[in-house]
Amino acid sequence: MQSYTEEEIVALLHDPAKQREAFARVVGLYDEKLYWQIRKMVLDHEDANDLLQNTFLKAWMNIDLFRGEAKLSTWLYKIAINECITFLNKQRSINNVSIDDADVFLLERLKSDAYFNGDEIQLKLQNAILTLPEKQRLVFNMKYFDEMKYEEMSDILGTSVGALKASYHHAVKKIEEFLTKEL
Repeated sequence: MQSYTEEEIVALLHDPAKQREAFARVVGLYDEKLYWQIRKMVLDHEDANDLLQNTFLKAWMNIDLFRGEAKLSTWLYKIAINECITFLNKQRSINNVSIDDADVFLLERLKSDAYFNGDEIQLKLQNAILTLPEKQRLVFNMKYFDEMKYEEMSDILGTSVGALKASYHHAVKKIEEFLTKEL
């Protein structure tokens, strides 16, 4: 299988004769990374799979609008994150939870998720992460779990590097406080 640079894939995406093949390559390149980004936000495997499919569907439907001004991965992450935020807002509404409250309903879903094989410590960490405001949770997950650079997060989230560093710092402090309080 031939490998392509991102520029070559973007060019192929805009060639009607090669578009399907190029998009299949995009899915192959990014499905696992996007799945785990989404999974960290919604915690549940089934929800993450559904949102991943929605992400790729939206990307396919809007591929002609992608001009290559941002990296393809940045564009896909933006779509995935927006899908997650929309989903979480719907879940908060269904569960009658304020956006300012901890998303404990997600922890309950994680506990009942047949695909979650974590131990009690991982559940405590997830519980601590769920107490963070949504933006801090997102920044924490991207930096801590994905080891994403602040510059890349800035492109995806449209937030300055300084603000992202501050969000991450506050998130780490809150998680530390939560975990030491729990001991």
